[in-house]
Amino acid sequence: MIKTSIEAVIFDWAGTTVDFGSRAPMGAFVKLFQSEGIEMTISQARIPMGINKWDHINALLHLPEIQSQWLQIHGKTHSNADVDRLLEIFVPMNKVSIRECGQLIPGVAELTKTLRERHIKIGSTTGYTKELLDILLPIAKEQGYEADALSYSGDTPLGRPSAQMMYRCAEQLGFDNPLSFIKVDDTEPGIEEGKAFGCWTVGVAVSGNALGLSYEDLIALPQKDSIHLIESARKTMQAMQPDYVIDSVADLLSVIDQINRRLDLGEKPN
Repeated sequence: MIKTSIEAVIFDWAGTTVDFGSRAPMGAFVKLFQSEGIEMTISQARIPMGINKWDHINALLHLPEIQSQWLQIHGKTHSNADVDRLLEIFVPMNKVSIRECGQLIPGVAELTKTLRERHIKIGSTTGYTKELLDILLPIAKEQGYEADALSYSGDTPLGRPSAQMMYRCAEQLGFDNPLSFIKVDDTEPGIEEGKAFGCWTVGVAVSGNALGLSYEDLIALPQKDSIHLIESARKTMQAMQPDYVIDSVADLLSVIDQINRRLDLGEKPN
């Protein structure tokens, strides 16, 4: 019997490997809708997080509190052409916010080095389009993070929560056993993507969408407030039922070791 162990980790981007708090997309979505005369909160903008940007805009337009403002302004419900137009406006806005929020999350560069030493490949799936990812890739590489395989919004017929981007990464890496993969993400569509692929899933609670604060803002909070927010973010992530929940990718190595021990015992993901 051939022994199975972790051969690849597929990461999300915003909130998982870069942009602590996943702020870049949120700020751009709020600005986008403000440009249309629609008031939207950051919390509302986060609701569909994890899916591709066209679907994200479409989902926001279906929120009752956003839809009512749209109807008041336009006198009719939105169309696919409206979503197309809004996406064209959104992309340049998001390019600016990606440059502003492209810092690696603490621990990512060190984790990358260790994964390379262990001969574990690195892949990524994202709701970003290739145009947006092309902005982010050199920023991340300069800081010490680079993926061996990439799949992005529009790269496959279906995005998250389908497994198509995961299969695309697996094809690029030359691995075909989902049990040897870990999907790490800070959103429910990203976790569901990993489940659909049949691999191990790890939810990131504190550095991503579930908490939604920058690292600087988080550490500036009074301790009782930060403890409350962190516990709430962990519960939010646990409700998505990944195999493991960690605060950030800085905690991933011990999870890889645990999964390898479970694989030795013949265990499978939830």
